[in-house]
Amino acid sequence: MHPHGAPRRTAQGPGRAVAAPALAALLLSGPLLAGCTSAGAGDPEAAPSPGPSSAPATAPPAQPAPQLTEQQVNDAVGRIDGYVRDAMTKTGVPGVAIAVVYQDKVIHAQGFGLRELGKPDQVTPDTVFQLASVSKPISSTVVAGAVGQKVAKWDDPVTAHDPGFALADPYVTSHVTVADLFSHRSGLPDHAGDLLQDLGYPRDYIVQHLRDQPLTPFRDSYAYTNYGLTEAAAAVAKAKGVAWEDLSADVLYKPLGMNSTSSRRSDYDAAANKAAPHVKTDSGWQVSTTENADSQSPAGGASSTVQDLARWMRLQLADGKFEGRTVIDPDALNETRTPHYVNSPARAPAGTAGFYGLGWNVGTDSRGRLRLNHSGGFELGAATTVTLLPSEQLGIVVLTNGQPIGLPEAVAEEFFDLAQEGRETVDWLSFLGKLVPAAAASPVSKTDYTKPPAGAAPAKPDTAYTGTYASGYYGPLTVTEQDGGLVMTVGPAKLQYPLQHFDGDVFSFRSKGENAVGLSGVTFTVGGDGTAGKVVVEQLDIEGLGTFTRS
Repeated sequence: MHPHGAPRRTAQGPGRAVAAPALAALLLSGPLLAGCTSAGAGDPEAAPSPGPSSAPATAPPAQPAPQLTEQQVNDAVGRIDGYVRDAMTKTGVPGVAIAVVYQDKVIHAQGFGLRELGKPDQVTPDTVFQLASVSKPISSTVVAGAVGQKVAKWDDPVTAHDPGFALADPYVTSHVTVADLFSHRSGLPDHAGDLLQDLGYPRDYIVQHLRDQPLTPFRDSYAYTNYGLTEAAAAVAKAKGVAWEDLSADVLYKPLGMNSTSSRRSDYDAAANKAAPHVKTDSGWQVSTTENADSQSPAGGASSTVQDLARWMRLQLADGKFEGRTVIDPDALNETRTPHYVNSPARAPAGTAGFYGLGWNVGTDSRGRLRLNHSGGFELGAATTVTLLPSEQLGIVVLTNGQPIGLPEAVAEEFFDLAQEGRETVDWLSFLGKLVPAAAASPVSKTDYTKPPAGAAPAKPDTAYTGTYASGYYGPLTVTEQDGGLVMTVGPAKLQYPLQHFDGDVFSFRSKGENAVGLSGVTFTVGGDGTAGKVVVEQLDIEGLGTFTRS
């Protein structure tokens, strides 16, 4: 889903924190409240630090009277397109689409740039984009709809609908609720399970192995987890007796006429008018390929257009109503906009804390208005954001087909600046252009594997290392001789990584995928018989799970 997401974990020793598929996410407090997969920095899925204690579930703050006039909003709309074009010129992001909703009307929808570099097709308001962690507030809307239909309740234990689900602690297993997992307060570590997705494992395997993850205090710690939220959503779908992808369509997409929206990757792939992902390289922007996020569809696997998302924003801002009829129960929907955990504590006496609701970053702006936000990002080529000011009945969504560099968040912040102040108060593109990539960046190893140490010890014969190893979490790993060197193969996708000797029994490999960290280490432990009995893969050694034993 990106998911950047929340504060990132490091492996034992040099390691990496995992980017959410989505970014997930860059979660920001103050004026910026974001959330991803390769979400989360909260999206700017950037991520808040874990809160000191569970925030009470209180109603959103009383809202002041509207402070914006229709003229102010229209003036901002009239200026935002120029800002988008200028930002695209400065950054090189190939394609952008935006939509603005005000007082239950879509007052602006526009596409900019190219769907794919090297091809002439233009982005339009009907171009389908991958949403990454903007999938999360959409999914919480779907679950709110199911709650309103009495399919489940937010405070239902997950095991009431999925008896086979388990976490490391039996008490947490029996008590963790749908709301706990949607608000990232279950105690699961940051981005738990994301690396299994990179290796090609399906949802069932990943969720089953969440029980192998050590837990932090239940409801007293915050960590952004795509697969925790995914399990909660899937459990609600099981309560209905349908797949999550069908529940989403039946509860939300079809009733709103969101005909270009889907929770299945195959529908995005089949769309004639879709935005291809792009990554920024030393030689410029290039077309990329994102991972298939079906395994974490509720957290980061949806795709949509700004036209469709404008319908969803109208429903959100109308408390569950759409064109005069109630589609989502307002009480169940309001629970998603209630603070459930402090995900960004105030860091100064006059600072403002940020909260996470159910699939939303929840906070107040400088004028005391409730502000809902989430961003999404795939490091392999998508960045998105949505922000709502319910008291103003105003919202904006920005979708791009480039990796997270702060552009969608900058456009949204610029729009609210122009509407409220009539001018830019911060150089948002410059500010977020530094902040978002820094939050989204994958930590790299403390060891520079491009420079073997002076006097590096030679490797043993290849036969010392070749063979099959296994991990209860990651499954089998094989090391074979190919073309005069060693190759490591791991995961059901049988991803192959050539190994480069570094020092003694230590090798390096170049990681790949959404959570790539550049060069990472592979350390063999060779016994008295001259063969390795185990191997530790540095990139995978999160929470000590990266040890494979010869089988």
